[in-house]
This record gives sequence, C-alpha cells and structure tokens, in this order.
Amino acid sequence: MSREKKDDLVYKALADGRRREILDLLKNEPKTTGDLCAHFKKLDRCTVMQHLGVLEKADLIIVQRKGKFRWNYLNAVPIREIYQRWINRYASPSVELLAKLKHDVEN
Repeated sequence: MSREKKDDLVYKALADGRRREILDLLKNEPKTTGDLCAHFKKLDRCTVMQHLGVLEKADLIIVQRKGKFRWNYLNAVPIREIYQRWINRYASPSVELLAKLKHDVEN
C-alpha cells in the first residue's frame, strides 16, 4: 500500500471523535473490546467494533486475542509519521520565528 493511501486511512480514522476517544482510552494501557464497549454506553457493540475495525485498518491499534478476550493496544507510529511529515515541518519555522521575536523583544 502506498504511503498516501496509508495516510488517508489514518486521517479517516482520526476524523471521528469517537475513534479519537478510543485512542485516548488506549493511551495509558491496553483495553479489552468489552472494556471499550462498556465505556460507550450509547453505542452498541457492533458500532464499537466497526470503529475498532477502522482504527485497525489504519494501523492505529494492534489487536491481540488472548483466550476469549480481544485486547486493543495503541499504535502511535502512524500518528508520529504524520506529525513528522506534515506538522513538524510547518511548525518549526513558526517556533523559530517566535523564539527570535522573544529574543529581540527582551533585548
């Protein structure tokens, strides 16, 4: 799969607030699918599974099955790659400009 198609999958996955919330829940520790379903009381299990499928397809989560449990782990690598490719490159000149401005104002 091309880099562009992978990025598109990541952006699509991150476009939904519920999927971003799932990623936030996985930030500190993995969770079972049951744990995630319990968190989203207004969503049925099928809907949560669909969101997990989008995240897994974008490689934002890694799924391991252990016995009857499905454990979901955050994979932050695709987010880091997008940051390095798009955000960092454009943010650095602004930060440097602000640092220079601060230095000029203080001196």
